[in-house]
Amino acid sequence: MSLNPSRTIAELKELRALTADADGAQRVAWTDTWLQARDWFSGKLDGLPVEQHLDAAGNSWVTLPGDSEVSLVLGSHLDSVPNGGWLDGALGVMAGLEVMRRISDEFNGKPPITIRLVDWADEEGARFGRSLLGSSAFAGTHSLDADRVRKDKDGITLEEAVRRCGVEIDHMPDAAAEQENIAAYLELHIEQGPVLERIGKPLAVVLGTKGVERHSITFTGQEAHSGSTPMMDRKDALAPLAKLALEIYGIAGKHRDAVCTIGSVKTFPGIVTAVVGTCEATLDQRDLDGRVLAQMYGEAKAASEKFATEHGCTVEWARIWNIEPVPFHPKLLEFAEQAVTETTGAAIRLPSGPLHDAAEVARAGIPTVMLFVQSLKGISHNKIEDTLEPHLELAIQALDRLTDKAMTWIQETQIA
Repeated sequence: MSLNPSRTIAELKELRALTADADGAQRVAWTDTWLQARDWFSGKLDGLPVEQHLDAAGNSWVTLPGDSEVSLVLGSHLDSVPNGGWLDGALGVMAGLEVMRRISDEFNGKPPITIRLVDWADEEGARFGRSLLGSSAFAGTHSLDADRVRKDKDGITLEEAVRRCGVEIDHMPDAAAEQENIAAYLELHIEQGPVLERIGKPLAVVLGTKGVERHSITFTGQEAHSGSTPMMDRKDALAPLAKLALEIYGIAGKHRDAVCTIGSVKTFPGIVTAVVGTCEATLDQRDLDGRVLAQMYGEAKAASEKFATEHGCTVEWARIWNIEPVPFHPKLLEFAEQAVTETTGAAIRLPSGPLHDAAEVARAGIPTVMLFVQSLKGISHNKIEDTLEPHLELAIQALDRLTDKAMTWIQETQIA
């Protein structure tokens, strides 16, 4: 049984037919459709000499035992956002399964090292707003005390939802036991952005995941009647925010891969006949370099203070959440570049703006790397998400080559 990328594409289409409707994929974690997807995946293991189990956080592990217990892990996630695409996450799981099949066949079911495949639970955080739930429990970076009381739109708590799926939230940190004997982790994912299509490249090596600084910003001015208050006498709290919304383009533009986004704006009293007295906004800033991230935060804060003063307002900042940049392993980056070059003739490196389970694995101290495959129109988290099938085949081939290189490296460096 040689590598068969076309089978993976057919299986991904089968999964789409099973778990999507006219609006897109509906494999939201901790729902019946997600459990249905997992049951479907388990059926694809028939005939393989593997063991499958769920860990304490609900992550699904498939293990092909080798001559050594030292393991190489491939992984991604089957869960989706509501109305999502057919490839986000699922591609990495199904491509990993195809590579596992090829290895099992080549070594008659007993490779020199153990090969594992993981489907992380609740990467998206779509239902309860906590992304990377399963992988953070695995990595020991969880925030379960805060997460257990999160509620979905129907008032169901996260604790209740995971219990329904056989997971006890108090035991989720026990998933860290799965770290034992893991030598490296590989993940294939769609880019979810427009860069590869714009430059005409099917694949990229992922340098790491960008750090994130996320803040709420509150400008306070003075409510006043919109008809009787002259423009020069207003303390309009929306005005400094409007300037800041434009200023962040220049702040991010000084750095090659940096991004800044004001994604939410609320005004009070929020009526057509009143000057805005209070304006609340959120700012999300990302870069792979922690120094750049700190610089952008400082520049945005200084700009907000300047604009507030110009309009007779005050401004306050409060951190919502942050995560440090996570660079991937230099040796695995080298292997990934070789694999992509051998598959497509050339390799480029890109940082990842979105977060991925791979970042949590790397935070656990496990050597990690990712591959990206081109996303058409740069669209993801949408039913029109798509990738050319020839590019999908190249991605699966590149993951297979990367796996072989990582296996050889592990044997040479970690097995006496």
